[in-house]
Formats: sequence, structure tokens, C-alpha cells
Amino acid sequence: MTFLNMLGTLDHLVGKAQEAGMSDDVLAAKLTDDMFPLELQIRVAVNQALLALNQVAGKSAPLEETAYRSLQEVRNRIAATRLRIEAADPAEWADADAPVDLTLPNGVRFQMPSEEDIRDWIMPNFYFHVTMTYALLRNAGLAIGKMDFLPHMDRHKVAIM
Repeated sequence: MTFLNMLGTLDHLVGKAQEAGMSDDVLAAKLTDDMFPLELQIRVAVNQALLALNQVAGKSAPLEETAYRSLQEVRNRIAATRLRIEAADPAEWADADAPVDLTLPNGVRFQMPSEEDIRDWIMPNFYFHVTMTYALLRNAGLAIGKMDFLPHMDRHKVAIM
């Protein structure tokens, strides 16, 4: 559910950027020269969800390797990833102690149980890149607030009398 909620956050943020009339050029936005641009922040977040499916859910979902060219393409890829997650049966996920062997593109290699892979690698990275997406869009002038980071919490609101 966490992946679905936060992919929903990504979709919500990008949708707000579209509604505000932001151009696709915002995908190149960075906070500093040595960080990933918005496009790659989003793509890495999407890939963290796909990595969870591949490493722990026994799926073979191809990672997003091609740069997104438009905000609409971003939304389409998020939607496709959400469908993959919804189709995954939690009963088929690996046991908590099943081994995961992860080699990063830079050659760094990790070996750990699947529970630690999800808890210590995938989720922190996922949240980091979703948060960077929020920060980059806000820095680019998009009028968003904390509840735009947590739109899924609307379903839990209670009316105050």
C-alpha cells in the first residue's frame, strides 16, 4: 500500500504541475549542479517500486531506463507502475529472510535478507526521491504544501463538529 500511496503522491504533484501550466522543461530542474534533475528523481522513485517487485516479489518488471520527455509521460509511467503493483500478490512475496543480492550501477554490491532490502534500501530511497520531487517542484514555483505530499490521507479525514 505504501508504494501505491506514494506513487499517488508523485502523480498528484506532477498533475498539479500540469494544472499550473508548468512546461516539460521543469523536468530538467535541479537544486544544485551535482544532483539529479527532476526527471531522474521521479524515474528513480518509480524504479524503487519496480525493484521491490523484482527483488522481493519474484517479478521481472523492466526498470525505467529511458528519460521521461514530458510531464504526461511521467504520469503514464507512474500509472503503469501502479498497475504492476496492484497485480502483485503479497502472498507470493519472498520470506523476510530470503537473500537479496543487489549490485548498483556504480558497482557497489549489497547482500541482505529481503526484509532488510525493503526496509533499509528500497523504502528510504523511494521516500528520498519522492521528497526531492516535491522539493524541486516547489522550488520551481509550484504552489504545494504538506498535504500535497500526503494526498492519500484525505481518506482518513474526520469532520470536526
